[in-house]
Amino acid sequence: MRNLVCIIAVGALSLATAGAAAQDKPLLGIVSISATEANNVRYIEGATKAADELGWKTNVVDAAGSADQANASIQNFAQLKAHAIIDMVFPYSSIGAGLAAAGDAGIPVVTWGGGLGSTVAATNGSGGPMAIPVVDLMVEKMGGKGSILALTYRTGEVCRNREVVMDEIVAKHPDITVTKNEVRIPGYFEDGAQYANAWLASHPAGKENLAIWGCWDDPAIGAIGSLRAQGRDDVLVYGINGNAQALENIKNGFMTATAWQDSFTEGYNMVKMLKDIKDAGGAWQAKAAEVPAVLVTKETADAFLKDHPEAIK
Repeated sequence: MRNLVCIIAVGALSLATAGAAAQDKPLLGIVSISATEANNVRYIEGATKAADELGWKTNVVDAAGSADQANASIQNFAQLKAHAIIDMVFPYSSIGAGLAAAGDAGIPVVTWGGGLGSTVAATNGSGGPMAIPVVDLMVEKMGGKGSILALTYRTGEVCRNREVVMDEIVAKHPDITVTKNEVRIPGYFEDGAQYANAWLASHPAGKENLAIWGCWDDPAIGAIGSLRAQGRDDVLVYGINGNAQALENIKNGFMTATAWQDSFTEGYNMVKMLKDIKDAGGAWQAKAAEVPAVLVTKETADAFLKDHPEAIK
């Protein structure tokens, strides 16, 4: 029988109920920064499939962008004597209390995009490498000059690393000006649209090369709504993660490029690695095990979707 995946608010985590479930099967606790965001959903699906195959029970907590809630959730899973815990996106440096509780209980913690440090046993989904092909293409298409609206999110390690990559690449082009606005979780679609509206007002068409960059797809998709409402087709738009909505926007000519992240495979591989981590015990050596991203543009979208039809499901 397939396991039931429960996405629950951190305050509603029932220690008694989950504890009883953990007695039946090993409990895998997953703490997501945004469990309804498309890329997070794919990762959770991959992790759940692997957990099913291993005979583990999966509980998912949506921390809604709050590091405090993430720490509380990891501590709760430690109290439940979870078999293992996955932190999704929160940087290891912001979940110290949770890592301490898990460490005291002898429970391995791995991260998706949260980095490798402290007592983290493994990581994948690191943000920096995925940004490189997108930012390189953006700068190339701008001819090394113009203005960029960067939609950032500094609570998450993934977006912080992607922003660093963007800064490093753009710094080589002094004729490019960058305006940064940080979006919220939740609220990234709305923030992307509002920041784009304000930025467009001071960046009229025909004056310079213009681009909007989201540290993941969704804020950039929010900005596309503003561009379409204003009839602005002079601004190139870039995202990262390659969710279904971004791929549709690329096919329709509203987004210029994204880097598709195979988060399903990342989730699946990480849970299989957790078994290895548990089996190895104290002999395990912490490591990163990345799955390469794929750059998708309008020119390559059809071929990409032929190879990866699951990307728009």
